[in-house]
Amino acid sequence: MTEKLKVAWCITGAGEKLTETYEIMKDIKKIYGDHIKIDVFISKAGDQVVKYYGLYRDLETSFDRKWVEINANSPFLAGQVQLGKYDFILVAPCTSNSTAKISLRIGDTLVTNAVIMAQKASVPVYIMPSDYSEGKVITTLPNGKKLELKITREDVEHVKRISRMDKTEVFSDPDKIYKIFEEWTYPKDQ
Repeated sequence: MTEKLKVAWCITGAGEKLTETYEIMKDIKKIYGDHIKIDVFISKAGDQVVKYYGLYRDLETSFDRKWVEINANSPFLAGQVQLGKYDFILVAPCTSNSTAKISLRIGDTLVTNAVIMAQKASVPVYIMPSDYSEGKVITTLPNGKKLELKITREDVEHVKRISRMDKTEVFSDPDKIYKIFEEWTYPKDQ
């Protein structure tokens, strides 16, 4: 890889797998060092959640730039994506709300607007929905307590719709993020 890989990592208001995702992204930054640039874009709901999980300051010091949503067009991530400033968008984790909005093409937040515009401009998008499979899931809260949540058929239908969209890959395991970066930094034809 000769040029620096530029990634827009978007965080929505999902607490599920947030800590694991953060640790993986920090590790990726350490692995690839100066060969990648990761800018973090946080939705309004995501801003609350990263603070609740105690990650806000760490995001600021561990990554190249950090932006918090003011509105659907500020910071102007959608325009930056369309102009080719980023090689791909990673939305991890992605709330059921943002997943549904992307599925229904509602671009009224920083993240949903950027994803929809990226898809229109054929910029690859990787999404890790918090509600990937129907059934019960146990999540760990910042205080260590466990919370059981029910993932509904309706939530999963939105995930399935997104998975059929062009240039969009949906995944459930945060470890998949390592493979995404590996594919982008070490192309198979080399």
